[in-house]
Amino acid sequence: MSKMPIPPPENAPAFSPLYQQIKGLILNSLRLGEWKPGEGIPSEMELAARFRVSQGTVRKAIDALAGDNLLVRRQGKGTFVATHAAQYVQFRFLKLVPDSGTPGSEGPAQRDIVECRRARASADVARALALRTGDAVLQVRRVLSFTGTPTILEDIWLPAAPFKGLTAEKLSNYHGPMYALFETEFNMRMLRADEKIRAEPAIDGRELLLKIPQGTPLLSVERISYTYKDVPMELRRGYYRTDTHHYHNTLS
Repeated sequence: MSKMPIPPPENAPAFSPLYQQIKGLILNSLRLGEWKPGEGIPSEMELAARFRVSQGTVRKAIDALAGDNLLVRRQGKGTFVATHAAQYVQFRFLKLVPDSGTPGSEGPAQRDIVECRRARASADVARALALRTGDAVLQVRRVLSFTGTPTILEDIWLPAAPFKGLTAEKLSNYHGPMYALFETEFNMRMLRADEKIRAEPAIDGRELLLKIPQGTPLLSVERISYTYKDVPMELRRGYYRTDTHHYHNTLS
């Protein structure tokens, strides 16, 4: 099969392997919403014909995207766009595990939306989200409880424009993961995240929302989540109780 010259994806070196170029083209289609989260993508044979490359090259590109948790292969059914609504990824970004169980063993968290309001980005929020100081953001505060015990307090900042129409009512009424809501309602998929972890005391009203004594040690987890092309789309600061839970991560 003849091969059509393919321009390298944006920011990719001109000498990148052919499968990496195909990976970039498929990734661009995902970013543009050609295939939605949960939907199947064309077969390897169809994509090979579309890009005028071998089926093996397409297979290698899809393997790489599956390794990045962007696509999911289902035996006998095809390849699908990964979604945060899928059970197996719902705890991909939440690493807090009960001491006596596994992720999800307590059932879904009970969510209490304390507020969802429009605000102006402070200097540190603007820097994290690649905005200008004073740009409009949405600020969300919520408490996650497990088996009736408030366990996680989260402060979340989102750029206002991509999430226009997000309200406390919408967050409260949606029963799936927040990132799945971002996918279905705002076509915004969180692909990866960077985290910083430190210990902080329960002060400034955190102790009231988590129903613990003032000064109780908390695990503070600051996360910046990115969508396609490594665009920062969420700043999240979580305060975790660790009296009955622990932070668990697998390194490979």
